[in-house]
Amino acid sequence: MLRSEINKIYLDAKSFFENNGWTILPHFRWDVTDFGLGDFKKFGLVLINLAEEVEYCEKLMYARYMMKTPEHYHKKKKEDIICRTGKLAIQLWNKGEEPSNGSFEMKINGMMEKVNSGQIIYLESGERITIQQGIWHAFWPESEECIIGEVSTANDDLNDNFFLNPDIGRYPHVEEDEKPFITLLSDRN
Repeated sequence: MLRSEINKIYLDAKSFFENNGWTILPHFRWDVTDFGLGDFKKFGLVLINLAEEVEYCEKLMYARYMMKTPEHYHKKKKEDIICRTGKLAIQLWNKGEEPSNGSFEMKINGMMEKVNSGQIIYLESGERITIQQGIWHAFWPESEECIIGEVSTANDDLNDNFFLNPDIGRYPHVEEDEKPFITLLSDRN
């Protein structure tokens, strides 16, 4: 990704957060990623780490219409994904080394529901889904822009994200074509 592209999406995301009532503090740790695929408009996500504790973490995320967070699962992390603003689609698959068939139970808005592997769940503002360890998932906004929340057990982005596509990298390769507006998590690694 070009640093100028990261700077622009940072400004867009910050503006959208603030216009929707989120106060963005200067110490928040930002992440902008294209998952190493080189196509931010198709595979992209902006994340802010709000809390990073030993027991839990909280993130605020921003994406535009159809920007996909690709198929992945976590071995350790259990997470609630919350649609804060807009409409969010989440596709779910059963546990396994690769997404598998069958049905399973998921907690959606606090109620256990049967989900078929490959099913897409649509969340409106305020709705949430609890994703257990090992459940494959991908998500993307169905609205023009979307604010997505995540509350989870301890987070380890480098060692507990298992993507179906082996070409995916957690952080983008950045080409420095202008000065950065913010320091990203990937700038520190």
